[in-house]
Amino acid sequence: MPSLPRAGGAPAPRRRALALWIVLAAQLMLAMDFLIVVVALPRIQQDLGFSPSGLTWVPNAFGLAFGGLLLLGGRLGDMFGQVRAFRIGLIVFVGASLVGGLAQTPSILVAARVVQGIGAALAAPSVLALVMVMARDEAEQARGLSLFIAVSSIGASAGLTLGGVLTEYLSWRWALLINVPVGILVVIVIGRLVEETHPKPARLDVAGALTATFGSVALVYGFISAADRGWATASMFASFVGAAILLTVFFRIQKSHPAPLLDLRLLQDRSRLGGLAVMALIVGVHFAVLFLLVQYLERVLGWTPLAAGLGYMPLTITVYAISAFAPRLITTFGARALLVAGSTVVSVSLAGFALLGESSRYFPDVLVPLLIHAVGIAFIFAPGTVAILHGVPEEHAGTASGLLQMDQQIGGALGIAAITSIYAFAAVPGRFASGLPAAFAGGAVIALVAAIIAWRSISRLRTGARQYDAPSRSST
Repeated sequence: MPSLPRAGGAPAPRRRALALWIVLAAQLMLAMDFLIVVVALPRIQQDLGFSPSGLTWVPNAFGLAFGGLLLLGGRLGDMFGQVRAFRIGLIVFVGASLVGGLAQTPSILVAARVVQGIGAALAAPSVLALVMVMARDEAEQARGLSLFIAVSSIGASAGLTLGGVLTEYLSWRWALLINVPVGILVVIVIGRLVEETHPKPARLDVAGALTATFGSVALVYGFISAADRGWATASMFASFVGAAILLTVFFRIQKSHPAPLLDLRLLQDRSRLGGLAVMALIVGVHFAVLFLLVQYLERVLGWTPLAAGLGYMPLTITVYAISAFAPRLITTFGARALLVAGSTVVSVSLAGFALLGESSRYFPDVLVPLLIHAVGIAFIFAPGTVAILHGVPEEHAGTASGLLQMDQQIGGALGIAAITSIYAFAAVPGRFASGLPAAFAGGAVIALVAAIIAWRSISRLRTGARQYDAPSRSST
């Protein structure tokens, strides 16, 4: 990973350590917010009157705005300073969280989730930049990056657990309102701990940002429309055609714009392109599993939101524990082997989930494939990050970081939409478990496709893997 320029020297050790954890706390909050409301979806549907397929917009509205605008957010951070962009993004995020937490209609909640995503897109690219800027040397950069990967990889499942606790003891609204005090604290503290980076004036590629965002929205809407109305409808066809046109225009703009959001030369590296594809597919499958499984626990097994959230604890703990050994595994086996193995293991776990039915129990029917799934996911995030960021020139470090996070957010939204559409096609009304075998079998096939892509496209990257020290060893 290339070094990022620092502004005026790093802060004193204690201030630097506190600043690092404050920034990572913000990253955890942003990573959790995609799915923190998922545990509460049945209660949100009951309170606000969402349709079953419309309910997917509660996580996806956030993920699409977040992912679609990440590259623009990274550019704004470069232009106006990372600390300023980080704080403004968090202020927008916190304000939208307050509106969403108080929403009384589906449209207000979805609109608030969109604005949350816009704020997150402005703040998130600055997180990794600030982690790198605060480091004194490459070793500290590596430790900071390792912690960033760990926080990002457990964020979604940790969000489900926290969402369950808040929904059970307070209300589903607190899954959003909790962001308000945390975000305000981070906004106040970070300005006092971290020096501003040097602004880099540049032209804004607004057209590129709009076509990327609306193209992604059209693609996801096509899958949701298929789930709502079937696969042979005009709305679904129009959505996919619109997505193809908008995304084609986006790439044409990037080719000709003097200051594009995405330098297309970054996509000429075969391993990086393969890493992006694998990460998007596996994150999509992973988020779809979390989305469907929590509803299975509540609607079929009759669990409370708290119990459903706690049911994901084995996943979170296993992912974090194995992530501690990821740097050593990358050094020993290489990124490609781990990505192939991880994708294959995820496929096996999905095959296990496909056996769930009305009479299944948490142990062993849910827990065993959940632990298998955790192992596969833990094998994906660190080597996927290495494959995507390896060999990126210093001047493109911010863009590559934004591309990585955009890939995960849009991949997650697409995964939920696509696998939910398979579920809706196969489900029998009134029997939630009836659509799960087809949905999870489809996810298993997608994970196998990711394994094939990893095997065919990614080189055996070991170079630089030693710099990713385990999170538990960090002394920053």
